[in-house]
Amino acid sequence: MTTEPPSTVNGRARVREALVDAARELTVTRGWEHVRMADVARAAGVSRQTLYNEFEGRAGLVEALAVGEIQMFVSGVRRQLSAHGGDARAAARAAIRFALEEADRNPLVGAILAGGRGGADELLPFLSTRADVVLDAAGAVIGQWAVEHLTDVSPAAVDLAADVVVRLTVSHIVLPRRPAGEAADVLADVFVRLLT
Repeated sequence: MTTEPPSTVNGRARVREALVDAARELTVTRGWEHVRMADVARAAGVSRQTLYNEFEGRAGLVEALAVGEIQMFVSGVRRQLSAHGGDARAAARAAIRFALEEADRNPLVGAILAGGRGGADELLPFLSTRADVVLDAAGAVIGQWAVEHLTDVSPAAVDLAADVVVRLTVSHIVLPRRPAGEAADVLADVFVRLLT
């Protein structure tokens, strides 16, 4: 078994990051349905073949784009939860509010939602039919926080509360009905009730 030298691995990581960044920027400005692979390669300064070698096609690139954005959201949720320690309501409220407000100002989420309403965007499933990616990532962060701070709550209760609140938060991102602060208050209450 051969392994790639660190410089090659780092170089590939930089190329992948440049390609995802280029795809993100083009998606924000044009909508994913109007992004061509050749445009992404050109914007990243690589050949189309390099792009296909990294992602095998649009499906692989859209997956990397969505996962990268989800990781950014999850990092913010982790920070918000940690900042409030074992105060479950305050931690949940801060994390939910962060997710709602970040989604509202995030240009990629805006492009996903705008494209999805027209029925042509391949990214919307990551907030709907492929929501397992979001649920798994957010649920894992909530679970890790709970193990450290909610030692008297059963893992089953944490899993249920996390699953329900993440689903409701995503639903509110897709179709907001009230301001982020109000929604965060309501959902934080739901989270705490489900924990007990």
